[in-house]
Amino acid sequence: MRIFKKIDIFILKQFCLLFMGTFFICLFIFMMQFLWRYVDDLIGKGLSMAVLGKFFFYASMTLIPISLPLAILLASLISFGNMGERLELLAMKAAGIPLLRILQPVGILVIALGFGSFYFQNVVAPESSKQLAALLYSMKQKSPELEIPEGIFYNEIPGYNLFVEKKDVESGMLYGIMIYTQGTSFDDTQVVLADSGHIRSTADQMHLQLTLYDGQRFRNMQNTGSAMDRSTIPYMRETFKKEVDLIPFDNNFSVIDADLFNDNAQTKNLQALSRGIDSIMQYLDSVGHAQYEQYGYTFLQRTQLKGRSDSARIVERVATEAVDYDTVYYSLSDADRARAMRTAFDHARSGVVQTELYRDFNFYTNRVLRIHYLERHKKFTLSLACLVFFFIGAPLGAIIRKGGLGVPVVVSVVIFIFYYMVNVTGEKLAKSGEWDVTFGTWLSTMVLTPIAVWLTYKANQDSAVFNVEAYQRFFRKLFGLRSHRVINRKEIIMDEVVPETVIPEIQSLTDECTGYVQSHRLWRMPNYFRIFFRYEPDSVVIELSDRLEALVEELGNSRDNRVIAALNEVPILVPDAHTRPFRNLRLNIAMGVLFPIGIVLWFRIWRFRLRLWRDLQQTKKQCLYIMERLKIEN
Repeated sequence: MRIFKKIDIFILKQFCLLFMGTFFICLFIFMMQFLWRYVDDLIGKGLSMAVLGKFFFYASMTLIPISLPLAILLASLISFGNMGERLELLAMKAAGIPLLRILQPVGILVIALGFGSFYFQNVVAPESSKQLAALLYSMKQKSPELEIPEGIFYNEIPGYNLFVEKKDVESGMLYGIMIYTQGTSFDDTQVVLADSGHIRSTADQMHLQLTLYDGQRFRNMQNTGSAMDRSTIPYMRETFKKEVDLIPFDNNFSVIDADLFNDNAQTKNLQALSRGIDSIMQYLDSVGHAQYEQYGYTFLQRTQLKGRSDSARIVERVATEAVDYDTVYYSLSDADRARAMRTAFDHARSGVVQTELYRDFNFYTNRVLRIHYLERHKKFTLSLACLVFFFIGAPLGAIIRKGGLGVPVVVSVVIFIFYYMVNVTGEKLAKSGEWDVTFGTWLSTMVLTPIAVWLTYKANQDSAVFNVEAYQRFFRKLFGLRSHRVINRKEIIMDEVVPETVIPEIQSLTDECTGYVQSHRLWRMPNYFRIFFRYEPDSVVIELSDRLEALVEELGNSRDNRVIAALNEVPILVPDAHTRPFRNLRLNIAMGVLFPIGIVLWFRIWRFRLRLWRDLQQTKKQCLYIMERLKIEN
């Protein structure tokens, strides 16, 4: 017994060829987006083709997991859209094959791709991320003169802190330069201020040539005073028009050790992430215990007032029994009270500083912990996204029945942008701690899975979810819009129009329209109680509508172009829109009881009455014109 039948092979061929093309297209798009982020680190650095090749290779390895779901969505949408457009899906269903059986071979392949994506994220992607991080860091160290930012201190050049007020990217000139250097001691400190300058690498790539114009140098001299009295330290001031310094700096490209990035969550597999989470939680517990032990003592126990018998007696008393602190404070001498105030102030200030440090430390450490949790969940969510996107794209293609690169591409991009926005929002709120990490990471999957199930159910039931005409009818009925007649002159007429028979019918219809308008007075406001609670069908308008449509169908055989044009101007009557808002009596009563909604619907009924009045006037006018044309022909 064959596992894969011919129809399975046919469906797999349709999908696989498109999948290979869409995968490389999606990977190329993500590569361009990734390259745009780091283009400043590549341009003008003199990097070899081998280094650039490694950069693109490692970048593509890290982008494969995010490219797979989009490629599966686009390929499934196009392939099943093509089969629906060529009526191949219809033929399979007519042969008794349900849609889920048609999706089975591609579904098995997508499940295999999901497992492959998980293996890739757990084995290949962490190593690629580590190598890519080492390459990016090494690229930033290459030609540091290109990396100097404006308005902040730059300390990537060893021994130098460089501040640039303005930078000309085209010429490489720096303006408003301040350089701060400090050696092994305070005496070696010097500050250089310059109006402009530039930095160039030497030919041997072993030094940086720093050229400064119109500046001053301030340098500390030998300290002749006390070591603690810095006010007596002399300094030297030097003014220059141009100065050239050589700074030792190996500018040859060399990749740093990638193991320096082993602590990043992106460079770890599941086992390493679990070990990292355990280590961080254990470290947080130890820090928490240390903080508790540090702040777990009373204020007077931490002051340790030793050497004074009164103070020692008071401390022992406070430790053994409950004492009013105001009484204890005022029982001390003036010197002890002043000392206690200073000590309390110092402890309070140090406590505030330590609390802020602990707060920042705990926030950073907990953020690292959340990132580890997030990366562990992402390995599962990106793998499951392959299956979710397949069960969105395949049923959607079967429903839309449009192939090619038109509608499927637009629909795929819209769905993926929605997924990306939900995913990024969930991850951002999870990293900041505002949401639970599990909920934030799985939010996009939880949102898209019901959509996939619903689309699969609708496609399996052959439901016209995206039937444009059905939606047009719904919105026309909702907003009271109506269709216009489109009657064209027939080339071949089987039944000629007989004026002797048609003219009396037109005259009778005209008289009835006139009598209805005069008797019902449609321009008046309708009765609220009758509309919602005592509905009666308008049999006269129903009969007029039926007779009008029969007359239009008969007059459509006319050879007179003016008669055909007049028929296109005859409105289509809606016989029940002016009598009640809904066909269901209970729904009408409910809307009538809900007074605010009932008022809106009551005005809507009035609008339909006025429109019926105008339609009957227009019908009468066109009928009279057609009757005159038929009399002329006769």
